[in-house]
Amino acid sequence: MSGWLTSAGGHAEEDHDGEHHDHRSRWPLIAAIGAGMLYLGAGFYFVGQDLVPVLVPAGLAGVGVLGLLTGLFGWAFEAFIAPRAGHAGGSADLYTTTMILFLVSDVATFSAGFIYYAFIRSAQFWPPDHLPPLLGSLVIINTALLVASSVTIHYGHEALEDGDRTKFLGLLGATFALGVVFLGGQAYEYYELLVVDGFSISTGVLGSAFYGLTGLHGLHVALGVLLIGIALARSLRGEFGPAHDTAIRTTSLYWHFVDAVWIFLVVALYVGATV
Repeated sequence: MSGWLTSAGGHAEEDHDGEHHDHRSRWPLIAAIGAGMLYLGAGFYFVGQDLVPVLVPAGLAGVGVLGLLTGLFGWAFEAFIAPRAGHAGGSADLYTTTMILFLVSDVATFSAGFIYYAFIRSAQFWPPDHLPPLLGSLVIINTALLVASSVTIHYGHEALEDGDRTKFLGLLGATFALGVVFLGGQAYEYYELLVVDGFSISTGVLGSAFYGLTGLHGLHVALGVLLIGIALARSLRGEFGPAHDTAIRTTSLYWHFVDAVWIFLVVALYVGATV
């Protein structure tokens, strides 16, 4: 029994289950438009306050956040929650390629933050008036947790491909737990910096760079934990297998990216601020 699957280029492809599926998603476009409006609003706020009323950047940023979150949720639902998400067939390579393209675009977002941090490290702004002790045991522990979670999701995916369901579930559950603990550690770090050290986003140029970069990364970790939690829930229902692992593969790619960004962030920001 044969069916057809429409690829990203609009061509029909045969699907093993004999059903028609259109994978030309509108959600990434909605997310991209939302992100563009958010960046435009932020740009007007920081450099264009003399040109436009304050309500303009606030409105642009608000609509941008709504569009970005709507697009990301819709894409996540379509790719990870919908009944056929994670199944084999013509969609597997498409979803993997889409995730890779998303991560490539995400590199540009993080790069903007790192370029800003490199700018404030110039002689004109450094050293800052208030430099709290950023590098400590909590950061080291959080880094170890995130690296360990990248290892567990990798070998969990390998266990799934080998048909070892028990090992797969254990390692995926461990990845989820490590991600949650990491977020808890970051929340505690923020508490110490804000309440104990009096270091906030408005504490000079370093404050904006630190909370901008770590907050952006924390948002990515939170999204990753959500995706892993969804994958874990579906795995407990027996939805994945050696030939049905697209959602696990794409989630793993995303999580490895989050891990790599954190390591670079620790080296550049936490260690870099002490030298």
